[in-house]
Amino acid sequence: VCEMADYEAFKNEVLSSARWLCDNGFFGAKLGSGGNVSLYMRAENLIVITPSRKPYHKLSINDICVIDPQLNLIEGHLPPSMESAMHAGVYKSRSDVKAVVHTHQMFASVLAVIKQPIPALFDEITYEIGAEVAVIPYALSGSAALVDNVVSGLQNGCRCYIIQNHGALCLGADLAEAMHNAELLEKTAQAYFYALCSGREISRLPDDAVQRLLSMRKQS
Repeated sequence: VCEMADYEAFKNEVLSSARWLCDNGFFGAKLGSGGNVSLYMRAENLIVITPSRKPYHKLSINDICVIDPQLNLIEGHLPPSMESAMHAGVYKSRSDVKAVVHTHQMFASVLAVIKQPIPALFDEITYEIGAEVAVIPYALSGSAALVDNVVSGLQNGCRCYIIQNHGALCLGADLAEAMHNAELLEKTAQAYFYALCSGREISRLPDDAVQRLLSMRKQS
């Protein structure tokens, strides 16, 4: 079992990441508690996650929760995020993922309400995120149905997803990567939305370029 000091390091990383995402508008409301952040301690099979319903600007390291994959509270005094089951489902389904950032960022949210997936538009984003940012069908926040929809949608191997009428899900091998992917998602979502609004033809990456980028990604 992980030592307390090790828990503290992981909890501090989750806290600092959540604060940065909140301060930079990725949770939709800087004074709210929307969205959630987690980190998977794979060796210990435990998840460090933000609590439910406490504004991010009021969080301290003691408020960060540690849970097991069955959602039992191992450490913490607040209820874990209402989306804890979704985070646990991601970690169970994707061995390449050790960090999950669920956001309510603006332009990804715009595409969420028009159910618009994002095709391969830029080299860097295709390499980092994948060939298509798919739309996961709507289900009520915190519900088992949403967990099922998310887990079913993870099989394309992408690092970002749009959740219909909800927000976005960004994954990474660590929190730095998951947060970077959230930034890349917002950049491409904004560019794609403006391009769609122009009424002009959308220029997508050629299929052979997409396959080459994905192949490079697998080899890295």
